Amino acid sequence: MTKVALVTGGMGGLGTAMCKALAKSGHTVITTYLSNDEKAKSWLKQTIKEGFTFHAYKCDVSKIDECEKVVLKIKQDLGNIDILINNAGITRDGSLKKMTKDAWDCVLRTNLDSLFNMTKQVLDGMLEKSWGRIINISSINGQKGQFGQSNYCAAKAGVHGFSMAVAQETAKKGITVNTIAPGYIATEMVMSVPIDVRNKIIEAIPVGRLGKPEEIAELVNYLVSDNAAFITGSEIAINGGQHMM
Repeated sequence: MTKVALVTGGMGGLGTAMCKALAKSGHTVITTYLSNDEKAKSWLKQTIKEGFTFHAYKCDVSKIDECEKVVLKIKQDLGNIDILINNAGITRDGSLKKMTKDAWDCVLRTNLDSLFNMTKQVLDGMLEKSWGRIINISSINGQKGQFGQSNYCAAKAGVHGFSMAVAQETAKKGITVNTIAPGYIATEMVMSVPIDVRNKIIEAIPVGRLGKPEEIAELVNYLVSDNAAFITGSEIAINGGQHMM
């Protein structure tokens, strides 16, 4: 049966792969975006050329009032949201000695507060249906830490704490809540770093390569399926063996 799936920050490399995988599985796919409208229109046109029809809504997921409004609009247009992928995230890197409070706050609001802001809006609809899938995207750096990313690592570590708590609250209601912690993936952002830096990253990955966005997307696809109904409160690392727990 077709489900309504919302991917926050779905116009980036990982987000686009997730949107496409969910659409191929027959879901109605929605994304939020914060970039300018022209970029969003360009993304939609490109995906249409590739055979996909996505729905896009502008929303700053760090602001709860905007999340309330956008989810209400989505419900009016397309119905209740069955699948939520909390994927939106930013970085504002710097050592703690040099980090500003604004850099700390921006990352915590976008990468962690957004989980509360969005999940709060969709949960009642999932509870009414006794079915729902929530996937929160963390990071390898939320598991192992990373120099110059105290804000990002704190937020991404908090992602899984949130997932475990909400998973316990909703497990008997047919809702699963899980965390995915990707390692270094061959997104546009990673591929834009200098080749010597990128090679050093790859040297630290036991499988000897960067991950593919499609590999993360297929894991998302599995976790939202009925076949994954017994998996909840889990954090799944997908990092080529770079960090093993």
